[in-house]
Amino acid sequence: MQLFFNSDLNDNDEIFYFDKNESRHINKVLRKKIGDKIYITNGKGYLFEAEIEIESHIKCKVKIINVSYSKPNDFKIHLAVAPTKLNDRYEWFIEKATEIGVNTITPIICKHSERKIIKAERYKKVIAASGKQSLKLHFPKLENAIHFNDFIKKDLFDTRYIAHCQESIKKSLKKIIEPNKDILIMIGPEGDFNKEEIKLAEKAGFKSINLGNSRLRTETAAIVACHTIHLCNE
Repeated sequence: MQLFFNSDLNDNDEIFYFDKNESRHINKVLRKKIGDKIYITNGKGYLFEAEIEIESHIKCKVKIINVSYSKPNDFKIHLAVAPTKLNDRYEWFIEKATEIGVNTITPIICKHSERKIIKAERYKKVIAASGKQSLKLHFPKLENAIHFNDFIKKDLFDTRYIAHCQESIKKSLKKIIEPNKDILIMIGPEGDFNKEEIKLAEKAGFKSINLGNSRLRTETAAIVACHTIHLCNE
């Protein structure tokens, strides 16, 4: 199935017009004709089955003929991950986390962060592309970048962890996950969280965890955490 995405679609819409880029892709690349079926999601759990009414490489018009809704998982995953020095590594993390299944991504700026400016619009495009490719109907929400100290003060999930490499008493994530529970995990930058950040997080209710015996890159740690949660919920 070829899946298209538009966040503005509502479950009561009867017609829809694709923009120029999508229209060209439908008409010139996929060579869709009048009467052909198109599938669209708004990233909020809805799948729209549509039929092409006007064949155009500028403004393709479709008629919505069926709408279905996919129930989300019984658990939510929020990954708060420090931006990596190389932007393409963070994009890789976003892409893979979207494929696996994550609900919220928050870039957090830490003391050791080498990158403090993110490309939000670019990241949203990565989410859309990955969501379409993996046929997801629920796309993750990308939050605005926020400083570490401000983030840990927010009203967060009751189950929240901080993964770090400092010497301390830590439990293995895979051994403490409870199925069907919302979970938040913070992953630090290349230089890791500093000791003060870890103390502040633990004081705010975060529990220190490890993700295995290997020392992982930021983006790898985030993917391992995401995948581990899904495995423990199967």
